[in-house]
Amino acid sequence: MKIVVIGHGMVGHQFLEQLDERKVAGAQVTVLCEEPRPAYDRVHLSEFFAGKTADDLSLVPPGFFDKTGFSLRLAARAVAVERRRNTVTTADGEVLPYDKLVLATGSVPFVPPVPGRERPYCFTYRTIEDLEAMTAAGAKSRSGVVVGGGLLGLECAKALRDMGLTTHVVEFAPRLMAVQVDEGGGRVLRARIEALGVHVHTGRNTVEITDGATARHRMVFADGTWLETDMIVFSAGIRPRDDLIRQCALATGPRGGAAIDDHCRTSDRNVYAIGECASWNEQLYGLVAPGYEMARVAARHIAGDAQASFAGADMSTKLKLMGVDVASIGDAQGKTPHCRSYQYIDERKQVYKKIVVSEDGKRLLGAVLVGNADEYGTLLQMALNGIALPDEPEFLILPSSDGKARPGLGVDALPDTAQICSCNNVSKGAICAAVGEGACTIAEIKACTKAGATCGGCVPLVTQVMKAEMSKRGLAVNNHLCEHFAHSRQEIFHLVRVGGIKTFDELLARHGQGLGCDVCKPVAANVLASVWNEFVLQPQLAKLQDSNDYFLGNIQKDGTYSVVPRMPGGEVTPDGLIAVGQVAKKYGLYTKVTGGARVDMFGARLEQLPLIWEELIAAGFESGHAYGKSLRTVKSCVGSTWCRYGVQDSVGLAVELEHRYKGLRAPHKIKFGVSGCTRECAEAQGKDVGVIATEKGWNLYVCGNGGMKPRHAELLASDLTKERLVQLIDRFLMFYVRTADRLQRTSTWRESLEGGLDYVKDVVVNDSLGLGEALEAQMQHVVGTYQCEWKTAVTTPAVRQRFKSFVNSDAPDEHIVFVPERGQKRPARADERANEIPA
Repeated sequence: MKIVVIGHGMVGHQFLEQLDERKVAGAQVTVLCEEPRPAYDRVHLSEFFAGKTADDLSLVPPGFFDKTGFSLRLAARAVAVERRRNTVTTADGEVLPYDKLVLATGSVPFVPPVPGRERPYCFTYRTIEDLEAMTAAGAKSRSGVVVGGGLLGLECAKALRDMGLTTHVVEFAPRLMAVQVDEGGGRVLRARIEALGVHVHTGRNTVEITDGATARHRMVFADGTWLETDMIVFSAGIRPRDDLIRQCALATGPRGGAAIDDHCRTSDRNVYAIGECASWNEQLYGLVAPGYEMARVAARHIAGDAQASFAGADMSTKLKLMGVDVASIGDAQGKTPHCRSYQYIDERKQVYKKIVVSEDGKRLLGAVLVGNADEYGTLLQMALNGIALPDEPEFLILPSSDGKARPGLGVDALPDTAQICSCNNVSKGAICAAVGEGACTIAEIKACTKAGATCGGCVPLVTQVMKAEMSKRGLAVNNHLCEHFAHSRQEIFHLVRVGGIKTFDELLARHGQGLGCDVCKPVAANVLASVWNEFVLQPQLAKLQDSNDYFLGNIQKDGTYSVVPRMPGGEVTPDGLIAVGQVAKKYGLYTKVTGGARVDMFGARLEQLPLIWEELIAAGFESGHAYGKSLRTVKSCVGSTWCRYGVQDSVGLAVELEHRYKGLRAPHKIKFGVSGCTRECAEAQGKDVGVIATEKGWNLYVCGNGGMKPRHAELLASDLTKERLVQLIDRFLMFYVRTADRLQRTSTWRESLEGGLDYVKDVVVNDSLGLGEALEAQMQHVVGTYQCEWKTAVTTPAVRQRFKSFVNSDAPDEHIVFVPERGQKRPARADERANEIPA
């Protein structure tokens, strides 16, 4: 059987892999690939801008074509199909006969018919060649516009922003991602994207692109307004690549593409179409998962399986766009007759969640999640498997703030037929079977089932299923830190503390193997600091630190460092403010008040850091530890000292707490908040440790978290005296330090504890484990051994040596150039440096 495949993208290659698995006897397979390289991962195409190469993105295992005997023709474009003779003609005149033809031609970017769309520095966002051209143009541009506010458009916007360009998104629809999210989700998504520095223009119809006055292009809109930019990228959707389909007169769908039946056959029974060029039941699919399923069906049918059929595909998606979680499930828009919806919105944290349920409230029909998509796995499985909703389905999306667990869905509730990985159609039963055959790591599960091997969105659920099945079979669930230590972080903490271990070399010799790695070395550094609290830049400890701790500063994207002096509780004297201003002015630093009520100074060169800190220390400041996995800030309101609503001295308590815990190293950064009354101006309930004043004392909240996965803190104890409050904070923090995993925030640590908040209360408040005194003593050791790391650094000659741009010179790096930024200066990007900006 002669099989010709036109197209070698993701779906085309999936067809080849499926065909290879079925070992069709005597099959001669020829693949025509128009691009100059084999199939690569378009789902993660934007990672090309993060340094990945075409080889990194390749989907073709080494030796695949040698092993299978399939013939791949690169840069070979098919120009004609003659169905009466069963032949395909290529651009160079070669004629290839076929018995079965598979069309996997994919799609082409839609470029609106706007006059001026073919001007130089106008691109599409589809291939690696497109990205290479964009990169070259970005180096000669200051601004960029993406036309299209869908999934690919926002990914493209991130690429432009990462190039350092002033970035705009222009969308014809009234909201971003109009297909996936509703109006409420669109508002929150827009706010999140704009907060990242991207300018969003919705409801804009571009009618012309002409020369700009201040940039290369001027985009003129239908309402008469205009926008100028140096480069334009069209990412306004896709259209089926169906020129060959029309050339050979195959039946097409109403929106283009080859009309196919349930076996993925076109109107010609010897011709199959799969992926974005195929129209099934008058529907086009633009996601990879349906394309993969079509590839499986076509391969099975060609191999002789007459029962192989395509029955549509779930279009639910979970994405992370520019760091923002966005998820859409089923009937996200609520179009089902008589359906009902529940919505939750937090405009401060920019989180939106909605579920759509059936009229009787028993079935989940759809959902939209923006800003936080933790519930995606649960909601998706409920929708796909018809699992009954709880009596109060709204609690599926409401944040928990009272310590009670949300109604959830354990993996045990899923049937074996539940689809866990939609990209590769892997069921829960298949994953459980793989565990039974010895696959006990995610890498092994991916290798034998391909679950999680494509987009990766299902990996958390795959992990849950794998671990649950391992536990059922009596297998030990591996929580090893890395290949060098067969221990968890918690176990390493106890080995260090009980064994009196003070160096990584001793820890490795006694409890590990090999030389260590970038995972275990920073963990060991963190644990050693938590237990012994010695200076982190001692020779035996400095080599373990990550880049921030190694130079006691947060390294920024341009290679300079930020300087954050500690201002306990946000309190600072006028003389202190003057000193900070003088230092910033002297060294040309960009200054900003942070969300934690600190003054952050940006743009310090490496060799300047000791000089800056000498002056700050002389003015009475200490290291703010903004670079460490440690206490960052204790935010406070002005409290009863100044506010007419305040019932306690929140500033005084915040200062005391920050001075007490300022030297503590933890598995992750820690933030406090102290509010002087229930009006909560310090946002204490969004912090790892939150304290709120009452008429009777202080209420203590724990395990809150802002950021990308916001979580309200939960009430641990109420109406506390200051002494009892400090005692419970001591115990809570040290219990967290002892037991949390690597890089685990207090919020996720609490979720991982069996028993949740009730268990934390038993240990911390009721001392159920009898650890109270030991935890307090350990915290007192940290408090008693505190030292300002920068004071030690600048007074130790051997340590100061590391803060030099050049080993053999004290001169600064002359290539750093500064540019104006709203009345201040910041280091220039590469495209802004003097004499390098094109006219």
